[in-house]
Amino acid sequence: MRIAMWSGPRNLSTALMRSFENRPDCTVVDEPLYAAYLSATGLDHPGRDDVLASQPNDWRVVAKEITSGPVGSAVQYQKHMTHHLLPEMDHGAFAGLSHAFLVRDPERVLTSYAKVREEPTLEDLGLPQQVALFEEFGGPVVDAASILASPRAALVGLCEALGIEFDEAMLSWPAGRRDSDGVWAPHWYSGVWASTGFAASSPGAADPLPSRLAPLLERCLPYYDRLAPYVMKVD
Repeated sequence: MRIAMWSGPRNLSTALMRSFENRPDCTVVDEPLYAAYLSATGLDHPGRDDVLASQPNDWRVVAKEITSGPVGSAVQYQKHMTHHLLPEMDHGAFAGLSHAFLVRDPERVLTSYAKVREEPTLEDLGLPQQVALFEEFGGPVVDAASILASPRAALVGLCEALGIEFDEAMLSWPAGRRDSDGVWAPHWYSGVWASTGFAASSPGAADPLPSRLAPLLERCLPYYDRLAPYVMKVD
C-alpha cells in the first residue's frame, strides 16, 4: 500500500511521518515533490540548492517513482506538502495512491509558520490544493488536534480508514534525525528531532496570532471549513 498523506506546513506532518516510520512494516518518503516545486517556482527556500540536488526536478519523474517504483516494505507512507502541487501537475498522475489528509486549525498553523517565514501567503499553505485533492480522490481526513489530544484513538481510526492494522509502535519513536529525512530537515525539523511522541510536537499551540496575519486567516478559513465536516471523529 502506498499512502499519500497530504498536509499543509506546520500541521504535525513530520511527527506523523515519524509515527508511521516506526512501524516495522513501513518505509517513508519525505516530501518527494519539493525539488520539483522549487525548480518550477524559482522560490528561494532555506537550503534550496541542496534540495534541488537531492531529488528529481521533474514532477513527472517523481509521480512515476511514487506510484509504480519499487517499495521495500508492505506499506509506504508518503509525506506530501499540498503547496508543492502546482497547477501544471496533473492530479491524475497520483490516482493510484491511497490518499489521506492532515488538517489543522489555520490560526495555529499561521502562528507556527510565521516563526520561520514572517509573511506566509495562501499559496504557501496549500489549502486550495488540499481541498481540490480531497474533492477528486476522497480519503480519510484527520485533524492534528485530535492526534495530539488522543494519539492512540486517532491513529487507530486512521489506520482502520486506510485499511491497515494499527501498531503500538506508532505512538512513540527515538529522538534524533533519520536517514529518510529530507536535506531540508536542519532548517525545519528541530522540534521533531527533539521529540519522542506527539505531545512534544505542537509548535505555536499557545501563541497569539500576529495581527498582520488576520486577513490571511480569513482567506484560509473557508478551505478548512470545507474539509471540517469530514474530519474523523475521535472518542
